[in-house]
Amino acid sequence: MSTIEKVKEAVAVEEQVGINNEILLYNDDVNTFDHVIDTLIRVCNHTSEQAEQCAILVHYKGKCTVKTGVFDELKPQCTQLLEAGLSAEII
Repeated sequence: MSTIEKVKEAVAVEEQVGINNEILLYNDDVNTFDHVIDTLIRVCNHTSEQAEQCAILVHYKGKCTVKTGVFDELKPQCTQLLEAGLSAEII
C-alpha cells in the first residue's frame, strides 16, 4: 500500500468516526412501553418493530442507542425525546 493510499484510508476512517454520534435512550420508572415506542416512531422514524426492540433493550439493559448520525441532525431529535419526557443524550 502506497503512502497516499494509507493517508486516504486514515482520513476515511477518521471521517467515519468523527461524524457518527449516537442518541442514547435510558431506562426510567416513569414512561410506559407504549409511550416510548410511539415516541421513537414519531421522533426517530423507527418502524414499530424497531421501536419495540429498542424499548425492550432499554428496559432490560438500562440504555440503548436509538439513532446514529451527525450531531446537528441528532440534536433536534434528542430534544424532542427529552420534551416527551424520555431520558436521552447525544454521545
